[in-house]
Amino acid sequence: METKLWLVDKNVDNLKSYPQITQPADKLQKNEVIAFPTETVYGLGANAQSDEAVQKIFKAKGRPSDNPLIVHIASIEQLQDIAAVIPEKAKELMNHFWPGPLTIIFEKKPNVLSDLVTAGLQTVGIRMPDHPVALSLISASGLPIAAPSANTSGKPSPTTAGHVHDDLNGKIAGIVDGGPTGVGVESTVIDCTESIPVIFRPGGITREEIESVIGPVNQDAALKQTSAAPKSPGMKYTHYAPKAPLVLVKGDQAFIQQLVNEKRAVGMKVAVLAAKEHVQAYDADWIMSPGSLADLKTVAAGLYDTLRAFDELDVDFILSESFPDAGIGEAIMNRLVKAAGHQIISE
Repeated sequence: METKLWLVDKNVDNLKSYPQITQPADKLQKNEVIAFPTETVYGLGANAQSDEAVQKIFKAKGRPSDNPLIVHIASIEQLQDIAAVIPEKAKELMNHFWPGPLTIIFEKKPNVLSDLVTAGLQTVGIRMPDHPVALSLISASGLPIAAPSANTSGKPSPTTAGHVHDDLNGKIAGIVDGGPTGVGVESTVIDCTESIPVIFRPGGITREEIESVIGPVNQDAALKQTSAAPKSPGMKYTHYAPKAPLVLVKGDQAFIQQLVNEKRAVGMKVAVLAAKEHVQAYDADWIMSPGSLADLKTVAAGLYDTLRAFDELDVDFILSESFPDAGIGEAIMNRLVKAAGHQIISE
């Protein structure tokens, strides 16, 4: 399959009428799969109402079919077509954070979406992305768009069109290149079908920001379990992993350097993922930094690009620093734990 590339300037007025939008929108209407940028990561989009289209997502990614997909919309009218009930707390969150990196789980209306989207569940995760290219493409297609991250399942999520091309060239109909994404980690997922909403995945909107709007929320225990059927993407299976084994370390720079020395003593080539402030503290084969402790949003934005960069190196083993887990740091640590396959060394 030839994968077509459309280069889009997201600052152009009236994007919906441009061929770089209308052509991929036409492909979506024909049940093809198109990768497109959002403010978080690149999504792999297809018609959420078509079994044929959704099956192509799973095939291209190599994604397990019991992992539900998020549905992306461009208007509240689309939400009303899909959600059976829109709770008051969901409305408050939508008013504050949509468009934006927040996915809300609703009870779904019957016979609207492909059952493959929701993995047989009676609920569906929906979000409105805060990206002009994504919104224009969804609107031009006239469809709700199911879209997981546009990468091979298990690999770090893509934050550039080049990442998508590396993983999926020849496997999908096209890639809409709208430049690098901004947030860098996926959306926060919150279930508003419960009386007290439950966060299923930390992401671009922090728990603190959510609680400032709707009051206390819970965090689902299934974030740390693998046996339960996932209600949200990112709750099951290994994610975000580079090719070389990665271990997350909870300890200071001296302890991490000791681990580096031990691995190098047996002939391994070792890389360290470190905060910008700590890069000079290490003697390793490679030291790479996604961003600064002074602004954890830079770490979130650079995390997947850094994890993918390790794949370009002849590295045998990766040791990653831990980051503060407050605010956006909660999402960063969630992704690093998954990238490490829950392999954590504590001092």
